[in-house]
Formats: sequence, C-alpha cells, structure tokens
Amino acid sequence: MTTTFPDISINTDRLVLRALEETDAPALTEMMNDEMVAAWTAVPQPFTETAARRWITEYAPAERTAGRGLDLAVTEFLTQRLVGIVQLAHTDWRVRSTEMSYIVAPWARGEGYASEAALATAQWLFGDQKFERLELRTAADNTASQQVAQKIGCISEGVLRNACIARTRTEDGGWTELRTDFIVWGLLPEDLDGVADQMAEAGYSSYTDWS
Repeated sequence: MTTTFPDISINTDRLVLRALEETDAPALTEMMNDEMVAAWTAVPQPFTETAARRWITEYAPAERTAGRGLDLAVTEFLTQRLVGIVQLAHTDWRVRSTEMSYIVAPWARGEGYASEAALATAQWLFGDQKFERLELRTAADNTASQQVAQKIGCISEGVLRNACIARTRTEDGGWTELRTDFIVWGLLPEDLDGVADQMAEAGYSSYTDWS
C-alpha cells in the first residue's frame, strides 16, 4: 500500500500546483506576513525568509516523504507568479483521508484561485490517489475560507467548540491570540459531482491534469 505522496504537478487552465522551490522564498515570505494570513493561521509572526527557506528545503520534503502531508505552491500558468499554497496534513493512509488548507496571496485574491486550486487538488486525490475523504477546518469567522469549502462541494459536518486559536491586532500594533470555534467540512468523491461544471459556468477553470 502506498503511504507517501508523489512529487506531483497539477495543472488547470490558469494554475500550476507544484512542489515549493527555493526561488519561491521571497514571495512566500511576503505572503506569510500578510494580515489575513497572520490572523487565521499559526504561521510565526513576523515570518522571515530564513523560515521560508527552511519550509521549502526541510519541512515540506520531510512531510511528503514521511507520508504525513504535501505542500504545493500555487502559481499562475502564464506568469509563473506564486499566488498561494495548498497544504495537505494529518494524512491517514489506511482510511485514505487527509486534511486540506489553503492560503492565497494578497496580490491574487478575488480571482477564484483558492477554489480552483482546492478543487484540482481534490480531483487528483480522489481520482489518482484513490482517497475517500478530504477534511477542511475553518475558523468560525473566516467567511472567505468557508466560501471556498462550499464552492468545491464540501458539506458542513459540525463545530469543534473552542478548538481554534486565531490572532487579532493589539493597540500597540502587535498580535494577541483569541480562542474561537472550528467548523469541520467533509468532502467525499461523490460530492464533486457537478462541482466542476458549476465553477466553469461561473467563469473558473474546470480542466485539471496532473503529471
């Protein structure tokens, strides 16, 4: 039984999802220091380029080869610009289940990239990797992330009360942590029926290929 992810490239009409590369470090650093990323993720703040390079050269390869997860850079097909990250974690190979999260750079929001990248990843997981379940967890007030989950066909399965730590700005410009709920979303292969067509009608790519 396969218990590790391949070194994969996933393509849509507009995007290429691929392994992180060292040349991504400056853009990754800038993206991780964005206000919304800081508020809704556990990424250390400030996020340094040294941390970005460690992520790219050490953490991401180790997660993939150990079978724990997969970190994919989301890039524009035409410009090759880094526009986001899709991350898989907490993978259970016996159950064929994993947890997905996504981040979109501030310079690329409003283009539907998160939904397109998340859907392409789900199609690859269910089609090529024969996974049976994909899980997402969104902070209760993170409506943008919840909208992405809904667009790709996820079903809201419940609330994990007080299970999420978010961050908010303090008066002196620093960050303070606050506790909130997680909304749990589940996605099964059959939940994708018709989702790609709906997104295509909305103007987003429905074509996905991988190699």
